[in-house]
Amino acid sequence: MSWFAALRDTARTGLTIDRTLTDPKRALRGAVAVALVLFPTLALGDARLATSAAMGAFIAGTATFQRSFRPRATLAVAAGIGLGVSTCLGYLAAGVTGLFPTLLAVWAFGAGLAWAIGPTAGVVAANTLSVMLIVVQLPVSPLTALGHGLVCSLGGAVQALVITVWPIGSWTAQREALADTYAELADYARRLRQDPTAHIDPEPFMEARHAAALTPWQDRHRPAELRGLRGLAERIRPTLAAIADPKVGAPEEGPERDRAREVLAASAEAMDALARAIRTGEPVRLSPSPRPGGPPALGPALTLVARTEGPELRGAARRAARRLAGLLRKAADALDRGSEDTIDTPVMQPGGALRKPPLVKMLPTALRAVRRQFHPHSAVFQHAVRLSGVVTVAYLLARLVGFHHGYWAPMTAAMVMRPDFAQTYSRGVARLAGTVVGVAASTLVVQLARPGEWVLAALAVVSIGGAYLTFRTGYAVITTCISSYVVFLLGLQEGNPLATAVERVGLTLLGGSVALLVYALFPTWQTARLGERLAEWLAAAGRYAAEVVAVYERPAAPRGREVRSALLDSREARSELLQAMQRADAEPGRHASGLPGVSRRQLDRARAAVGHLGRVAVLLEAHLPGADAEPVPGAAEFAEELRLATALAAGALLTGQPVEFGAVREAQERLERRLAEEPAGVQRDVVRSGTRLLLQALKDLERALRGGGTAAAVGLREPEPTGR
Repeated sequence: MSWFAALRDTARTGLTIDRTLTDPKRALRGAVAVALVLFPTLALGDARLATSAAMGAFIAGTATFQRSFRPRATLAVAAGIGLGVSTCLGYLAAGVTGLFPTLLAVWAFGAGLAWAIGPTAGVVAANTLSVMLIVVQLPVSPLTALGHGLVCSLGGAVQALVITVWPIGSWTAQREALADTYAELADYARRLRQDPTAHIDPEPFMEARHAAALTPWQDRHRPAELRGLRGLAERIRPTLAAIADPKVGAPEEGPERDRAREVLAASAEAMDALARAIRTGEPVRLSPSPRPGGPPALGPALTLVARTEGPELRGAARRAARRLAGLLRKAADALDRGSEDTIDTPVMQPGGALRKPPLVKMLPTALRAVRRQFHPHSAVFQHAVRLSGVVTVAYLLARLVGFHHGYWAPMTAAMVMRPDFAQTYSRGVARLAGTVVGVAASTLVVQLARPGEWVLAALAVVSIGGAYLTFRTGYAVITTCISSYVVFLLGLQEGNPLATAVERVGLTLLGGSVALLVYALFPTWQTARLGERLAEWLAAAGRYAAEVVAVYERPAAPRGREVRSALLDSREARSELLQAMQRADAEPGRHASGLPGVSRRQLDRARAAVGHLGRVAVLLEAHLPGADAEPVPGAAEFAEELRLATALAAGALLTGQPVEFGAVREAQERLERRLAEEPAGVQRDVVRSGTRLLLQALKDLERALRGGGTAAAVGLREPEPTGR
């Protein structure tokens, strides 16, 4: 993509306005919390103190609108503490010549590293930097600096108190995440009717897992119907694939395939009903029972009672269909009874939830995450260095030009900078446009109406309410409201509104231009990191497949935790690769794939092959044997070879060495010979078919990276039988 096209697309994205609004009650609650801090502080007669308090309440409220499944009150308190510390240190440094730019550079570097913890931490850290720049303008005494810091923290505490007293949709985010999982399963079932080898979108499952990571308080108070349903969804996913896949499920054509389509259609209807019930909290509304007076059915095709006419599923497909019906009934029972006692589902912790420690206990984990990114080749580290340099340069340039409100330039730079090209440039354009409109409109109001302090404070509260309301509408609209909010707040202090407005617009252009120019000169291209992400996914997918295959030789051994952990690692690695590819597609110019001698086209083929490897593992997981099943000899040996070979292949990808799986082929041949000597059995047939498909996926990966042949783009092809 050319630079012109990339800039055009990112600008269009930044200026796009979505009609979606935040919940008006939540927006009103956030604005009320700001008012509860601003008006009493203003009544004390100190406009500067009121500005600090209002900015603290605003940023703490902004943190509660970020994508997070933690209690909103906890996020507000954490943001308030960070704002208080940054404000206090900023005021103290402002009294020492040359110390404030140094503190600004160090704090900006730390704010950039906060992205290693997560997007919410990165956004809140950048906001603390902005507040430091806004409220710190004149040197004050240490005692006054401490007072401003405490007032900023008070804003976060008031936000937390209002959220606790006025709860709105406390479990909405968790319900939405879990409902989206069942809605995706329903869509997946429909896609399987037309494409038996269709892939499922793992993103809803990842969101549901994050939503299930609850604090002890949340675990005690969550609605009972939210317990256990995520584990059931994880077990439904491979079962659907096992019914549809022609290799291990219903035949590709014929009456059984028609019957499989009926089962998939009925299951989709049932999961749509489950998704609606989870989302709304209402009872499950299913199809009437086929028997008078009987319990509600999950659809006529899911009763799975012996039919007097028409085709029936047979063999592995019938077993998978029976398992599917049982899982759907358990999910319906869980919602109807609101109890976890009837649910038999694997969980990571007692109670059906992933336990999430308090924020204080997460500090060591956060520090480890930052330490892992603390090296020059890390995208987060490069973002931190870039953010520190941009903010400091913008601040010094504004001071050099002689603007009185020079903080506006580094503040713009801090809010624009993001770790990737697309977000930085789209937010930069939106920030420039929104600031110009917001400053111009609010300054016009101040210039013409000459409102008093209390009217200015009221206008500020209205503006921040508009920002909260349009949090999902678009960054340009949010910036317009926030710029108006800051202008009305700073209007409480002395100064010429018109001259100040001209300065702010000029400084916004200065800060935004510096940020965009520096990113263009020192970029972090996601395209160059695609190879690393592919290697991580290959190793994770190989481990997942190996863990599943190993269960067949030792079915009585408790290995559910290992299988689940490997699946989650594979899912996370795939998601990171897809996100990197999406960001890379928006980048200008042509960049290397990050793999020596591998083109982007080869990388795309290799990605498809690794996806097929993971899909075969899903099919094998759908038929995992029970604890009393007959073991399949040789499966563990093959699994170990597969795990080692994929790990070595991932390393070979990064070093430019050839990728080959000869050891896996030899292990599969030995397995075939051992299975030929054993009596026939269902589990042996599943392992035989599954390992052949795994071998074919690895062969496609070899072809893709060699550049010869054509990797499988649709479906999985089974190789000729060997050793039998």
